[in-house]
Amino acid sequence: MRKSILLFSFSFLFLLFSCKEQGKSYPQIIIENTAEADRSLETVSIDLDAFKFENKEQEIVIRDFDSKEKVTSQVVDNDGDKRMDHLLFQPEIPARSKKTFEVIFKKKSKETDSIPSCYSRFVPERTDDYAWENNRVAFRTYGPVAQKMKEDGIKGGTLSSGIDAWLKRVDYPIINKWYHKELNTEGSYHKDNGEGLDNFHVGVSRGVGGIAKKVDSIYYFSKNFTAWKTITTGPIRTSFVLSYENWDANGNMISEEKKISLDYGSNLSKFEITIKGTDTISAGLTLHDKDGDIAVNEQNGWISYWEPHEDSELGTAIIVPDNMIGYEHYLTSKKDESNLYTHIKVTNNKVIYYAGFGWKKSNQFNSQEAWNSYLNLFSDRLRNPLKVTVKQ
Repeated sequence: MRKSILLFSFSFLFLLFSCKEQGKSYPQIIIENTAEADRSLETVSIDLDAFKFENKEQEIVIRDFDSKEKVTSQVVDNDGDKRMDHLLFQPEIPARSKKTFEVIFKKKSKETDSIPSCYSRFVPERTDDYAWENNRVAFRTYGPVAQKMKEDGIKGGTLSSGIDAWLKRVDYPIINKWYHKELNTEGSYHKDNGEGLDNFHVGVSRGVGGIAKKVDSIYYFSKNFTAWKTITTGPIRTSFVLSYENWDANGNMISEEKKISLDYGSNLSKFEITIKGTDTISAGLTLHDKDGDIAVNEQNGWISYWEPHEDSELGTAIIVPDNMIGYEHYLTSKKDESNLYTHIKVTNNKVIYYAGFGWKKSNQFNSQEAWNSYLNLFSDRLRNPLKVTVKQ
């Protein structure tokens, strides 16, 4: 008899809670996919002003309206005013369909010490690199101490504003682990022990997406970054800003600041560059031994380079959503200065493009055709984003 009463009580309480839950009205986000293919791993960004979110003691939870399952999300402070201003998440939407999500405000949970999937940081213990990664790729570039060491002839210096590729083959974070291995053990991130390695040579090349300015027949470019600022890390996105000293392109002074972001599931970092002193700029891919194959799709706004890479193969690429005005397969006998360039129009002192890579040994892309197909898909999604509607 007591068991029956208890079961009835629990059932009644559950029903009461469910009724209250159903009676609540939460803000809704409606995502529409107008394409003929399913969509996933695309970041939706929504201004938090749409929800009048001001309470610093609360966090935002996104859940599927039908299943009530929680969806991974992230809030970010894009402008550095210490106020969260955008909500990020990556919905999975079948072809030609809509899906509704609820926005719930809850008491903040305790933060964990784990490294997020999308991660970046300044690395003072390795001179002064800045490194970033997600579940598929990793990158780094170099700071002023490394530049001064090179200019002073000190071993270990690096003089380059090119972008280095770290070829990872696991989906968990490796930046801290690899630096620790290189600096504190007898191991090295130049050797692959199953996680991947750093065997991508940059030198003074543009690496994977560094910029340059062509004057007559010569390309000019900046030196190492001089200042950095991390904006965010998290499950969906990491982003940061790098500043550079003004640099001389044959008598023309150019200023450059890069905002770089990398989203979960993407092989390409987004570069938002503020540039003054020129109305065009070029972004490049190093050609290494000049034994690879280039591909260009001007309609979809991308250039690609697929090359033999030690015991594997490697694809690199740049996608320009707007304002791509040409390209050049630039070959020279000067060490590391042969690059495949895309030329980009500067609009309101801004340039936006995406740059990244796919390594065959990571089992992400098994051929040049697969890599170029990914670029076409990426470009198409940039031109045709998911449709977002917010309802209070």
